[in-house]
Amino acid sequence: MSWLTEFPELSRRDLMGLRKTLDGAYRDFSREYGDTIEAFFDPLLSFLIWFEKLLIATPWWLMIAILMLITHLAARSLKLTIGVGIALFMVGYLGMWEDTMSTLSIITVCTIIAIIVGVPIGILMARSGRTQAIVTPILDIMQTMPAFVYLIPVVMLLGIGKIPGLIAVVIYAIPPVIRLTNLGIRLVDKEVLEAADAYGASPWQRLINVQLPLAMPNIMAGINQTIMMSLAMVVIASMIGVAGLGQPVLKSITNQYFTLGLLNGGAIVVLAIIFDRVSQAWAHRSQQHMGDNRS
Repeated sequence: MSWLTEFPELSRRDLMGLRKTLDGAYRDFSREYGDTIEAFFDPLLSFLIWFEKLLIATPWWLMIAILMLITHLAARSLKLTIGVGIALFMVGYLGMWEDTMSTLSIITVCTIIAIIVGVPIGILMARSGRTQAIVTPILDIMQTMPAFVYLIPVVMLLGIGKIPGLIAVVIYAIPPVIRLTNLGIRLVDKEVLEAADAYGASPWQRLINVQLPLAMPNIMAGINQTIMMSLAMVVIASMIGVAGLGQPVLKSITNQYFTLGLLNGGAIVVLAIIFDRVSQAWAHRSQQHMGDNRS
């Protein structure tokens, strides 16, 4: 029975050995394949840098006009369009325009990547119970893991810069769009699917013309949540070199600059509100348009 008294020490010793083994294996992997993986992401880095420079180089008045036009086309709300214009003007007036455009560029790219990767995974989960059983625990882990933890393996593999930050943001923010795409497709009325089958629709036609349009409100809700989580990750990602509004907030924390943190935090809130209101309004309009067409 002596092993009972030695159990804590034995467990610590075994755990230490396991940790050393795993750390060594990951270091060897990053040294062996880090450059190759980094080269794989070079086109994405080039696009991100180009897009960021484009937003920053565009005159502020033209950028505000473009964003107001996008808002109006998506929401068809004059009040929301004017509100977006005033909010963006105040952001620029308070000297945060360049950081706001940097944040807007990375959030836009992260959202596009999350949609391209997340929607197909959600579709696979909806079509296969086995895929759902495999992916759901992974999503649970991704949503409960502390945000700082995502930075560790990415930084060890790719170093500090825009791409590691972008990958960390995507990993943190992608679960909602996957879950809600899966949920939206599964909630499509079976009678509607049976009617599509009766008209001779192929599985692909049924997906594109029936399931995805009817699931669009849920998918848009997932995209909305993904954008919100991306913005929440911006400050943390600034610790590994992601430019934007997160860096002044981080600077204000380390140097106790209350006003700097408050203003840049407010700019992040402004972006969050704009994305939230515009995406919700567009989803609501799409749902109404779909209902009018069905009637």
